[in-house]
Amino acid sequence: MKKIPSSEITPEELYNSRRKFIKSAFKTTAASILISSCSPQKSTEGPEELESSGSQEINKSYTDDQGSPATSYQDIINYVNFYEFSTSKSHPPQLYDNFKPSPWTIHVDGFVNHPRTFDIDEIMNLFDHEERVYRMRCVEGWSMIIPWVGFPLKKLLDVVEPTSDAKYVRFETLHDPEQMDGQHNPSYPWPYIEGLRMNEAMHDLTLLSTGIYGKDLQPQNGAPIRLVVPWKYGFKSIKSIVRIDLVSEMPTSLWMAVGPTEYGFYSNVNPNVNHPRWSQASEQRIGQSGRINTQMFNGYEEEVAYLYEGMNLKVNF
Repeated sequence: MKKIPSSEITPEELYNSRRKFIKSAFKTTAASILISSCSPQKSTEGPEELESSGSQEINKSYTDDQGSPATSYQDIINYVNFYEFSTSKSHPPQLYDNFKPSPWTIHVDGFVNHPRTFDIDEIMNLFDHEERVYRMRCVEGWSMIIPWVGFPLKKLLDVVEPTSDAKYVRFETLHDPEQMDGQHNPSYPWPYIEGLRMNEAMHDLTLLSTGIYGKDLQPQNGAPIRLVVPWKYGFKSIKSIVRIDLVSEMPTSLWMAVGPTEYGFYSNVNPNVNHPRWSQASEQRIGQSGRINTQMFNGYEEEVAYLYEGMNLKVNF
């Protein structure tokens, strides 16, 4: 990907407000896309019945690789799924009063030659950050387009040097009910766990994000650092990561544990495989009216389909 100055791809007022330690050299990608992590609802409602933000605001200064405009910043931070705070999509600001995104560390261990604990400020300075516009498709049937700031997960994994025994990457969210009141809910086996196969984790599209629209991540969007995997349903993109382990066996994610007949490990976006309780053929783009057809692998088929050659793509949940 060709490097261009951030000031050429980002509105000036956003560029100037960026954290001083985000590197000024961002990159764009021909495979621009979006992901905002979302967790599936436990209700029996289909996607047609889900609440909508009601906003018609979009941001035409950012577009994805298919020319679709980005979702407004306000919709991105106000229409979210983050059960660690609340099962509601609209979180009252006071929910974040006790949340402290700094200081923050991420411990990386398991089958690696150099286990390491990274401080968030170290991460901000160690890796060149890029700006990428990614599509995000929630399993519930809604979607967004988000301008992320971050860097490929591969760069962090290269630092710790995975060994040949590493077959999967296991991610873990902060578990602290005093900071995240939703974790008092006994219905879920906290902490939130997710995982990727090694070749998925090392793919260039797989991002560790620290910002949106050139601003720091907000607590509801996964501050201070989260995963973004744009060809998978949003709940795979785990938020507020504190631990990454390289393991030999497939991790059991939180949603696999909660709903093993509904949520599987891969969870690739696939309009041809319905959720057991609703269709996945179409989606509602937040901030816009009407439904649109869902694309295979969320529109990234050309980039990622080879990862699943020989697999039965009908088996998705």
